[in-house]
Amino acid sequence: MHKPVLLKETIHYLDPKEGETIIDTTVNGGGHAREILKAMNWKGRVVGIDQDAEVLEKLASEVKERGWEKNIILINGNFRDLDRLLAHYKIKEADGILFDLGMSSNQLELSGRGFSFQRNEPLVMTFKSSIAPSDLTARDIVNKWSEKDIAEILRKYGEERFAGRIARGIVEARQRREIRTTFDLVEIVARSVPASYRRNPYRHFCTKTFQALRIAVNDELAAFEEGLKKAWEHLKPGGRVVVISFHSLEDRIAKNFFREKRNEGEAEILTRKPLEPSEEEKNLNPRARSAKLRAAKKI
Repeated sequence: MHKPVLLKETIHYLDPKEGETIIDTTVNGGGHAREILKAMNWKGRVVGIDQDAEVLEKLASEVKERGWEKNIILINGNFRDLDRLLAHYKIKEADGILFDLGMSSNQLELSGRGFSFQRNEPLVMTFKSSIAPSDLTARDIVNKWSEKDIAEILRKYGEERFAGRIARGIVEARQRREIRTTFDLVEIVARSVPASYRRNPYRHFCTKTFQALRIAVNDELAAFEEGLKKAWEHLKPGGRVVVISFHSLEDRIAKNFFREKRNEGEAEILTRKPLEPSEEEKNLNPRARSAKLRAAKKI
């Protein structure tokens, strides 16, 4: 089961109260949403948005079964389109907005879309469960993009020190046959990096490559920037935004946005430094180890 990260801290900084409307822009299995509603004594509503229609379907079944329809509104879409999604449901403003930018355990282990290097799956890596012919996939990137462009995204989005070697290995491998699956890619990366890098006990040698491809496929950084701006526009004065990021570039976007709003006299930054999970939480949920939480209040 997916464990929501920094749960107590999220509730503390969102500070949900009875009768409020809170938007969870990546609701997934509803872990944060349930706790938010508990904090409101189930006298408020959570608007849960997610790109993945499959996870929303599962959550919708639970909502119906438990009679939570008045408390949870579920919307399939990308938070970069927050204004359009909320307008469709005639939601004009919110008291709090949460961005949890991490991958869920369910998406990694059960989606079948190639997010995990531990499973042999098609190289897709899109958060969408229904993929249109025009949608970019990881398979497109590794088989069609230039060596230079592949190296650039591995360096930029994955902070991969062997980006050039891996990109070269990908281009050489695809000349022999198309790269189709996650295990095809794992094999290429393994051949491209030094043995000492493969033996690192703290991080799998494919982690950064898979992360970079996922970010590129979903245009995650640009989507977050757009979504954060639109979230601020829909936030009531006194309302709060909480961002949980798992990548230094995401964290930088949140930090700079909150600083900009503070300098414009629109925000109070609630977290002087980003909060990180406790050692206990990291031990219980290793995927939480890179999480950082920032929060700001709209003045």
